[in-house]
Amino acid sequence: MNKNSKRREALLYHAKPTPGKIQVVPTKKYATQRDLSLAYSPGVAEPCLEIAKDVNNVYKYTAKGNLVAVITNGTAVLGLGDIGPEASKPVMEGKALLFKIFADIDVFDIEVDAKDIDKFIETVKAIAPTFGGINLEDIKAPESFEIERRLVEELNIPVMHDDQHGTAIISSAALLNALELADKEIEKVNVVVSGAGSAALACANLYVLLGVNRESIIMFDKDGVLSKDRTDLSPLQQKYANGAKGILLGDALKGADVFLGLSAGNVLTPEMLLGMANDPIVFAMANPDPEIEYNLAIATRKDIIMATGRSDHPNQVNNVLGFPYIFRGALDVRATKINEAMKMAAVRALALLAKESVPEQVNIAYGETKLNFGRDYIIPKPFDPRLITIVAPAVAKAAMESGVALNPITDWAKYEEELLDRLGHDNKMVRLITNRAKMDPKRIVFAEADHLDVLKAAQIVLEEGIGIPVLLGNKEIILELKEELGFEADVEIIDPKINEENDRRNRFANKYWESRKRRGVSFLDAQKLMRERNFFAAMMVNEGDADGLVSGHSRSYSSILKPMLQLIDKAPGASIVATTNMMMTARGPMFLSDTAININPTADDLAKIAIMTAKTARMFGVEPVIAMVSYSNFGSSTNPGAAKVREAVTYLHKNFPDMIIDGEVQADFALNPEMLKEKFPFSKLAGKKVNTLIFPNLESANITYKLLKELNKVDSIGPIMLGMGKPVHIFQLGASVEEMVNMAAITVIDAQEKQKKKNTSIK
Repeated sequence: MNKNSKRREALLYHAKPTPGKIQVVPTKKYATQRDLSLAYSPGVAEPCLEIAKDVNNVYKYTAKGNLVAVITNGTAVLGLGDIGPEASKPVMEGKALLFKIFADIDVFDIEVDAKDIDKFIETVKAIAPTFGGINLEDIKAPESFEIERRLVEELNIPVMHDDQHGTAIISSAALLNALELADKEIEKVNVVVSGAGSAALACANLYVLLGVNRESIIMFDKDGVLSKDRTDLSPLQQKYANGAKGILLGDALKGADVFLGLSAGNVLTPEMLLGMANDPIVFAMANPDPEIEYNLAIATRKDIIMATGRSDHPNQVNNVLGFPYIFRGALDVRATKINEAMKMAAVRALALLAKESVPEQVNIAYGETKLNFGRDYIIPKPFDPRLITIVAPAVAKAAMESGVALNPITDWAKYEEELLDRLGHDNKMVRLITNRAKMDPKRIVFAEADHLDVLKAAQIVLEEGIGIPVLLGNKEIILELKEELGFEADVEIIDPKINEENDRRNRFANKYWESRKRRGVSFLDAQKLMRERNFFAAMMVNEGDADGLVSGHSRSYSSILKPMLQLIDKAPGASIVATTNMMMTARGPMFLSDTAININPTADDLAKIAIMTAKTARMFGVEPVIAMVSYSNFGSSTNPGAAKVREAVTYLHKNFPDMIIDGEVQADFALNPEMLKEKFPFSKLAGKKVNTLIFPNLESANITYKLLKELNKVDSIGPIMLGMGKPVHIFQLGASVEEMVNMAAITVIDAQEKQKKKNTSIK
């Protein structure tokens, strides 16, 4: 994508359909006059009076306990510098979004027009009663140090400047594990730091607390080494003025054990790296270009242990591993501050988590066979679902032990359950799917590429590294649309109807005719069909000209399904084709089957659909807990519609005893584990969180998923085809660009899985 197109896309994202990225949503009923009289006058007076009696009641009757302020004056925004408070607001909204999706913390972003330290502090203190915690953001050094120090001292709620401490906490966890792998003692290592701003100084301070000798740290800024003779250093920088006057970075790195980069790209050369000690630890965290490019570094030193700030290399030092969970733990015990003990607890929790067995969901998300503690895995991945239940409790315990917790936790098992419930509000699945697809992109045919939205989806798939699109359709129209979109990349365009495709069309026609000649299909019929894009696309996948295909944006589902079923065999062992939709609900991803193909499946069909859906759920790292839904509960109706569901469950219980599945059961019981446990304690689903629903017929499944999608604005990925021998997936008519991108990612993953099975069978 060219610069202008990328700029336009970014601006549209922030402007449409509603300006900004966050909103305030009511948490109480407001439908009736009674509701409103409780929410406001006169009912609101009662909690006001209770808080007036005891100010701590504010946590009982208001949202303060889960509300954080992200506050800036816009003086040091990202790589943009001093752009002012208004211009910094999109960044602060972005931080608010991260707080919400990773730790279910509500945020008001506040941009303060005050560069003066005293005025800024006075403003923050004046509004502090609104909040349970304060995250300072993008405030330039050295003012940021003084602002944070004073606010921590003068307020009785958690305050942290994430630009400093977030990076320090994550890189400290990485340092502990890197030193263990390098078999080096922390007290004896020599550290060279490129950069002397707030993040670099915070890292150095935390490294010293961990055991690094302060005198063994040599630090550089843009003017050279920090040395005793320099008069331009801040008091904090003077603590690390250990370098000899005029020494260069390359000289300091000779024999050094650790390089910490928080400066600028490409300042660390291969020659400098070669001069470091054995098993050098290199944290090159400048973004987007690290101090030394990852591939160059590992090619230069085979014994290197390296981390960067980038997501496309191992060991990403990402602040999102820390700040959501640090504030989560602090808020949950009503800590009066975030102290060094809490930061150290986060460091050690992150370091230990990297040594634990990695859940299959994380392996799947990152396209790994098995992530293991080692040089390429020294810190957890951002999508690891265990972060909230490991880091937040560690921080909470440290707050309690250090005496700053006003509301100590007594039931840790219950607390962990509460944290897991919060994860349901964060639909990470789309990011997991996209990330996994990027690990091994495949060639995907977009069979309707002469439609603007389809072409836009193909453009995103290519530019995001999700897959390699092959554009099918009228070539002239595609080229015109590409120009309109600023889609400049050179991608393969195929028009099935032009003369240049005669040879391939005839080859495909002959293959198709051979398979259908005893079913009334002539060779001439086959030739005509191969001029149709969906038949042609299906044959491309069959013949290995592409790895998968997507179609259906402009035509009905049934018209696209027909050529797929005619041309493409079922998967080995499959006797039925079905579909499932992955719904991104508030309780987490839910799989709904069969939403598009089988009108009135038999009991045998339902059992097979359940088995295929379970396999698909596991493919995305979700352990299926399956309810076979009906209008009756466990034999309460003898109607054939309910009886077939019961029959399918009986078969599955007998032949797949380890499968967590039960029914027939009504949807409300299926989705309410406590109600189910009370009324039907014998059920396999009692007390469990159902994440998969198998419906008795197409009508109920299709209506349910579309109601969820439209009424609750639930994102849907699907219908995902089950039982096909090749990666073929069909859009719903009029699918959005986002939906098509997601389905393309699913198709890539499907192709990855089928390739994996093929390789395994060959072995």
